[in-house]
Amino acid sequence: MDAQQPLPFPILDTHIHLFDPTHPQGVPWPPKTAVMYRTTLPDRLREVTQGLGVKGAIEVECSPWLEDNQWVLDVAAKDPIIVGMIGNLEPGKAGFREQLDRLRKNPLFLGIRYGYLWGRNLGEQLNRPEFVADLKALADAGLTLDTANASVKLLGDVRRITDLVPRLRVVIDHLAGLAKPSDAAQLDTYQSLMRDLGHRKKVFVKVSAVLRRVDDKVNYDLAPYRAKLDELSETFGPDRVLYGSDWPNSEPLGTYPQVLGVVREYFLGKGKKDAAKYFYKNSIAAYRWKPR
Repeated sequence: MDAQQPLPFPILDTHIHLFDPTHPQGVPWPPKTAVMYRTTLPDRLREVTQGLGVKGAIEVECSPWLEDNQWVLDVAAKDPIIVGMIGNLEPGKAGFREQLDRLRKNPLFLGIRYGYLWGRNLGEQLNRPEFVADLKALADAGLTLDTANASVKLLGDVRRITDLVPRLRVVIDHLAGLAKPSDAAQLDTYQSLMRDLGHRKKVFVKVSAVLRRVDDKVNYDLAPYRAKLDELSETFGPDRVLYGSDWPNSEPLGTYPQVLGVVREYFLGKGKKDAAKYFYKNSIAAYRWKPR
């Protein structure tokens, strides 16, 4: 299906990244050898999404450096296509509450991301009362927790989080990129966790990182991805799935229209009502972002 055809509703991309390698200190991501190693600001997003119906985006911070959170907020303030950001802070560390209080004064600050990036270990941290207390503070502030990166272990961590802090909204990033385990015991664990999380109303899932490279080729047809998309849609229902491009990290696998095209065809096939939820309405429930 042609991703250039207009949709009868807007698209809100819940997962993009911004960075500027020309900064004197450089950037921790992406590496210099990466295809996407170039200045990437909202004007580039507008360029690659022109004519596609993308009306807004949420930036997910890809740097562990504290003040890069403020840099993103300052960049976003200048362009209303960015409706919010998910920051990078460390619950359980000294100063977290002060950092959180400072950043959340800006209405574009929508939450934080934590998991298995930058040497962090979510499962271990959940054993620390200080970490859990800071997640409760995040929930009290009405903010959202994104997770990284999808694995069977992380699914178990998300279940623990929602047991410990049931009022916290949690978004599982890139779950479409997690293949079903081939090991029988791991597969049983995976399926049990998916069933359980599917019933937890504050758990949302980004149907992102869909495209795969097989034998050095990327297929842009829907067919090889349909089974995974069916699994996520059936498990989490029409109200808790979110669109995220992962742009520009997605560029090694395809252009923005190619990334959009597969999920566009799939969700339009489920009807305009469900497609509008996936591409726009569910993001409001997950992140509580406000139009600019």
